[in-house]
Amino acid sequence: MSKFTPGKAAPAASLRPLAAAELEKRVREARDEALQLRLRQAGGQLENPARLRALRREVARCQTLLRQKAAKA
Repeated sequence: MSKFTPGKAAPAASLRPLAAAELEKRVREARDEALQLRLRQAGGQLENPARLRALRREVARCQTLLRQKAAKA
């Protein structure tokens, strides 16, 4: 089982072997972190604005893999 590492994007190859439930969990965690970062950004306290982009891409990677798994099933 792969552990979600906040602050570091996972390549798609490392996400492929994960189960659908784990991918859904990663999507949920990334969205929660993105919400927190957007709130900090609105308050002017965001240290790393590039992290928002990385989180959006992480969510997209996981959702793509979830759709691929659903299409195979």
